[in-house]
Amino acid sequence: MSILGGGIFKGMAVTLRNFVGSYFSKERLTTNDYSWRPDGALPQSIADYPKEEGEQLRDTTTVTNYSRNFPMLLHDGGEPMDTVRCVACQICERECPPQCIYIEKDYDENGKYIKRPAIFDIDVSVCMSCQICVEVCPFDAIVMNSQFELSTPNRFGGLLVRRDDLLKSNDYYHKIHPEEAAARDEKMAAEKAAKAAKKKAAGEKAKAAAEKKAAEAAKAETKEGAE
Repeated sequence: MSILGGGIFKGMAVTLRNFVGSYFSKERLTTNDYSWRPDGALPQSIADYPKEEGEQLRDTTTVTNYSRNFPMLLHDGGEPMDTVRCVACQICERECPPQCIYIEKDYDENGKYIKRPAIFDIDVSVCMSCQICVEVCPFDAIVMNSQFELSTPNRFGGLLVRRDDLLKSNDYYHKIHPEEAAARDEKMAAEKAAKAAKKKAAGEKAKAAAEKKAAEAAKAETKEGAE
């Protein structure tokens, strides 16, 4: 004779057993193992997934250009840390609603601040992909990636995405979000041109002021000599 509601208690027992076991099971505490994927790489397309075990990968298109899943840090090519756009101003860290971003500034051997992050971590288990970090960044250094497979058997350290994993080139950005990347590059070029024009105008103004001052000084000397 079955007990009324017995199935519910059995289900809860299974859930509790798995919950407690997840803290002690060696299989669940191992580091990331993506060996089952092609070249061990994180998939960027639903074509990377077979429908069933042993079946050929699906012939489908890549994720849409409008997909926004997780932040990434942009660099402009070459050595990432030499061209990274992030200056570790920590605005995104302060503005992040779930407080999932952690940043530390970088310093040289003399203790002088280098405009780049020594540490830039994002907790994927907390991030809600709200893009506020993207909106508040004044340097267009952080944008949204289309990378959607972030699952890991390590639910602790495996869910903390670190700086070197977040770094992506501007060329990669153009590949996944071409229109958005082009618009940002155009905006940055316009801002750079405006800044250069402002600096040039300030230089010309200072030069004109110096010439005027020199002319007034020469006129004063001429007047004194005449007297």
